[in-house]
Order: sequence, then structure tokens, then C-alpha cells
Amino acid sequence: MTDTAWIDLALVSARPQAMGALLRYFRNLDLAEEAFQEACIRALKTWPKNGPPRDPAAWLIFVGRNSGIDRVRRQARETALPPEELLSDLEDRESELADRLDGSHYRDDILRLLFVCSNPVLPATQQIALALRIVSGLSVSQIARAFLVSEAAMEQRITRAKARVAAAGIPFETPDAGDRAERLAAVATMIYLVFNEGYSAMNGPDGVSADLCDEAIRLARLLLRLFPAEPEIMGLTALLLLQHSRARARFDARGAIVLLEDQDRRLWNRPMINEALAMIDKAMRHRRPGPYQIQAAIAALHARAGRPEETDWTEIDLLYQALERLQPSPVITLNRAVAVSKREGPEAALAMVEPLGDRLSGYFYYHGLRGGLLKQMGRAREARIAFDRAIALATNAAEAAYIRLQLDHLEAEAAAPAQEEKR
Repeated sequence: MTDTAWIDLALVSARPQAMGALLRYFRNLDLAEEAFQEACIRALKTWPKNGPPRDPAAWLIFVGRNSGIDRVRRQARETALPPEELLSDLEDRESELADRLDGSHYRDDILRLLFVCSNPVLPATQQIALALRIVSGLSVSQIARAFLVSEAAMEQRITRAKARVAAAGIPFETPDAGDRAERLAAVATMIYLVFNEGYSAMNGPDGVSADLCDEAIRLARLLLRLFPAEPEIMGLTALLLLQHSRARARFDARGAIVLLEDQDRRLWNRPMINEALAMIDKAMRHRRPGPYQIQAAIAALHARAGRPEETDWTEIDLLYQALERLQPSPVITLNRAVAVSKREGPEAALAMVEPLGDRLSGYFYYHGLRGGLLKQMGRAREARIAFDRAIALATNAAEAAYIRLQLDHLEAEAAAPAQEEKR
């Protein structure tokens, strides 16, 4: 670690608490963000000389609040901040502020901040972008690269999100017990969307998309620290860990997709898996199953199988049935069809998949799975039509390359009898 790397780590760690408190104080996202950035600049100037404060978050809140007040005063042509040397020596005042900012106060501030970003007045893409900017502190250019859009377009997206938050008049009061369940579900969904954005866009084990997965896991861990006894948050965190543990095995050296059953399981991140397995086991002991817990339990069965043929597809099918009852969705039924194909064959799975066509006609994975089942059944012409539709709906190069490979296999199989006749 470099001489100043500890400062970066401290600023990243303290950001949610500090931003939450500054948002509560100023009730304006732009002003809170500017105040925090000014506090970070002061930290970079003073911490290397004076050493780290006892409570970095309290220090940043104190300095950020004064900076924000000074900004408002300057606009009104009033007094300025105290001299730099006074701000750099915050020992007594920092201690006093740290004593008042106890864990429960932090918890409410962070929950409020996360809820502002996940408010339903914002489209999902704006929720993700705003959370990555405000809560995680990623730069606009980093977020733009992750979404494969220009920096100017992402700047506009974040600006629109802030304007919608302001126009909606979202309350900044501490949420009461009755509101927390609804708010917690909204925040969990936003974190899940952040992860999926990275997971689906990833074209290899490295890069900005992988960073989004890491950031979603960090946010899930943060939420779990706020609600350590909430089984659905344990399930969410475990699910993200299990999915991300396979990152190194999901693509081959050329960047092509490697299906789960073909992955080199030695590349899976075992410490990450072990942490997730312990977490989902703990969640299940609460006997309050929810969608994230069930999805994590499905992922755990894959993780526990040393070889593909050891996968407990019967139990996976039962878990998907439970998930269908809790959260009916054609996508869940589509996923369950994979388990059914392993247990009963492609004919039974295709019978489940066909009725989903109207609702999933624009979904890449529907046509990809349908093509794969038809291919297994020897219905090459129909499989080719399904694969052609899938490739038209591919969202990234890796998906398109995988479908092209399936089409190449069909062509090779069709050409084989002709080659035999020539011999």
C-alpha cells in the first residue's frame, strides 16, 4: 500500500455515512456532494501531515458541513470559513461530533441515502447511475464506460435523476419501523440491479463491468451491516457472492462464454463461496424464506457440486417451484425449465418453454434455451430459427459469439452425412 493509499480507503469507507449526514443537513444532493468533495480535498491536504482522525466519517461531516455552509454564505456574500489551520486541527470538535453520531444515527442516514437513490420515481437505469455516483463515488466517466454510453450522456442521466429527486419532494426524515420493510426491499432491488448491470455486460473477468459487481457486493455488505438479522439481506449478499465467485471461469481465453456445466471449477473463488454458503445457511435458520434466499440456495447447490454430474437438479427444481409461488415470473419458469431438462429430458423442458413465447419473445435467453432444446432433440431447422432470433437479441459480443458457435455446430452436423456419402 502506498503512503496515501490508506486515505483513499478511508474516504471510500466513510463516504456513505458522510454523504448521508450531509444530505440530511442540506437536503440537496448537489450541495451534499460538493460539500463531501471539498472535505475530501481537505483530507488529502491535511491527513498526511496530521495523521488520520479518530473517526474519518465525523471529520468529513464536520468539514463538509462547514464547507457547504460557506458555499451558501458566499452566494449571499457573507462570511467565509475559518482559516485552513483551524480546520486542520479538529481534535476536540471532531470527538464531540463523533460522540453524537452513534451507530443508529449513521444507520438512518445511510438507509435514507440508499432509499433516495432507489426511489421508484426514477427509472432503473437512473437508480443505478445515481447510486454509483452518490453512494459509491464512481466518476461519471467510470459509470459511462460501464453502461457503454458517452460521458456526456451519462452526465445528463445523472442530472435528470437528481432533478427528478428534487421535483418529487422525497422526504428526508428518518424512516420509521413501518417504512423500513418497503424501503429495504427497494434498496435491495437497486443493489441487485447494479450487480446485474455488471454481470450481464461483462465480456471477461476484468474491466469496468466486473467493478460494478464488486461495488454491488460492497453495497450489499453495507446493507447487511445495517440489518445484520435480516435473512433476505443475507440471501442477497450470498447470492451476489456466489454468482461473482464464478467470474474467472465464465469466459475462455478468447472471451467466449463458458456454460456453467463446462466451467473449470478450480477457477471458482472458494473463499467467496465458503462465505456465501455460511451466510445462506444462517439465513435459512430464520425460517422466513424470500426470493433472494431461494435464489442463493439454488446457486449454493451448484457451488457445492464438485462436478456437474453431482448437481442436485431435483432439489433445484423444487426450489424454483418455491420461487415461482413467491414471485411468479416467466423468467423464473424459463430457468426452472433448465432443471427439468436435466431431470426429464429436453422434451419435457420444451413443453414448459413453448407457452412462454408471447411474454418472452424479446428475451435473448428464451430463444437461446429454446434453440438448445430443439438442437438436443434433433430438430435442426427449428433450432436454427431460434438461434437466429437469439443472435438478433444479443446484448453483447460474448452472447452473440456463443450463439454463432451453436449455429456452426448445426452446420457441421448437417454437413457430416454429405461427407460420409462422398466417402
